[in-house]
Amino acid sequence: MNDEAAKKDLREAVSEYEKRLSDTLARQANPREAPETSYGMPLKSVYTPEDGAGREYLEDLGLPGDYPFTRGIRPDMYRGRLWTMRQYAGFDTVEETNLRFRHLLEQGLGGMNVAFDLPTQLGMDPDHPQAASEVGKVGIACPSLRQMEQLFQELPLQQVTPSLTVNASAQSVLSMYLVTAQNQGIPFDQIGGTTQNDILKEFIARGNYVFPPGPSLKMAVDLFEYCGQHVPRWNFINICGYHVREAGSSLVQELAFAFGNAQAYLDEAISRGMDIDDFAPRIAFNFSVFNNVLEEVAKFRAARRMWARMVKERYGAKNPRSMTFRTGAGSGGSTLVAQQPENNVVRVTLHTVIAAMAGVQSMHTASMDEAHALPSEEAATLALRTQQIVAYESGLADVIDPLGGSYYVENLTDQIEEQAEEYMKRIEERGGMLKAIESGWVVQEIADESYRFQREVEQGQRVIVGMNRFTREEKPSFEFHRPDPNVAKNVTADVVKLREERDEKALSRTLDDLKCAAHEGVNLMPATLEAIRAQATVGDVSGALREVFGEWTAPTQP
Repeated sequence: MNDEAAKKDLREAVSEYEKRLSDTLARQANPREAPETSYGMPLKSVYTPEDGAGREYLEDLGLPGDYPFTRGIRPDMYRGRLWTMRQYAGFDTVEETNLRFRHLLEQGLGGMNVAFDLPTQLGMDPDHPQAASEVGKVGIACPSLRQMEQLFQELPLQQVTPSLTVNASAQSVLSMYLVTAQNQGIPFDQIGGTTQNDILKEFIARGNYVFPPGPSLKMAVDLFEYCGQHVPRWNFINICGYHVREAGSSLVQELAFAFGNAQAYLDEAISRGMDIDDFAPRIAFNFSVFNNVLEEVAKFRAARRMWARMVKERYGAKNPRSMTFRTGAGSGGSTLVAQQPENNVVRVTLHTVIAAMAGVQSMHTASMDEAHALPSEEAATLALRTQQIVAYESGLADVIDPLGGSYYVENLTDQIEEQAEEYMKRIEERGGMLKAIESGWVVQEIADESYRFQREVEQGQRVIVGMNRFTREEKPSFEFHRPDPNVAKNVTADVVKLREERDEKALSRTLDDLKCAAHEGVNLMPATLEAIRAQATVGDVSGALREVFGEWTAPTQP
């Protein structure tokens, strides 16, 4: 569209089209209201080259594997290797979860996303007074090294890497995994996997934090430092927009708050003298996939460009690998509906198609029964089969960035990036992400957006098939997984037995060393590892650190 005459002709044609469209809609009995994006921006009925005026191809899009990586982080993408197919599992006992992973690995699973129960996430042992009702409910109870060893018994840890979905107690859980792998004969420099370790999103999205934001941030970056030196194949953080979106944020807020958290981690690491190119290549992300196909694809494209520009321009990265936005994608759990749960198969298929077109590096697909319970084996297998069908039968893995060049998708990509950048400026105006979290502003922003969404659902402005439109009164025809009521009793008995058998004097020395390290402000990972080797539980480690750091109480909103 470099020819001025051609541009003029296009503008005139668009103007004429818009007049015809207006006349046509005026004759309709009940025309739909003018649509807008999920984040509140008006939509045109059609997009043309004029909507990309001023965009420079190589500077703003580039080719796959080239800066700014809008079209993909590798030149080969899925032609070289498909995304890693992961499933999220963790329920009842570690033995049951081990069997589930073995089953899914036999079905073609490529990676294990391990879910931990709330007590483990919050640094509590199963016999803690506040833990009893939640032991083994939303994940596995893993209070000690013994449970971790049972969880990964006879699993091929050198071939299939786990993602440990834990944050506040990430140091304890990673230490347990490292010792488990080491006991299987795998040296630290060959251990691969991911720790979520994104504690800041807990303060704004889930509430599963223990210590105040400052010490929590310091502990998260301890893993950057330690793994960079000793466990070079480990992805020491999985910065998680996923839970921000699940808490009710908009798509734009998901990007802005996740990248705001990322800046806080990067700033802390650099303040310790770490070089951006020494640790940024090991940073990974995890974002949600909701149902709006083209918006979600554009979100991932915008995220790649934003990350590349931010790391290069703000932090001075020189290594292209530092600038690549490596991300997993997961079915947005809140998009699944309890009514007519079979419909969730269609929703999860949409999520898989979106993630494939968006060029993600790993994918977790939800199971159709997750709005009711933890996934059954049959539902989890079907969710994995959905990925496999899209990967091998749809053709979406054959061409890189298949929606690139779409006038609408490119416009969405630009718009999402612009909106997210504006939000990040607001974070900077509040003194950065840590202060924005401590003030309660971020939580309030998400709450306001969540309220807007829920109001639209309740008023019928936003259609949820089977829930607020096209409903029917009918019970599901399949069985749901139900937690084993004996789990808490059995795990508690295991912990009691462990305390009777371990060397309490040796344990006490390691916990004293951990507290000294916390007081001195040094990296806590070496002391945590020694405590775990002395059979410390998650509760022991967190209890020692509580004595030094205290606990965090969120500010009350006006």
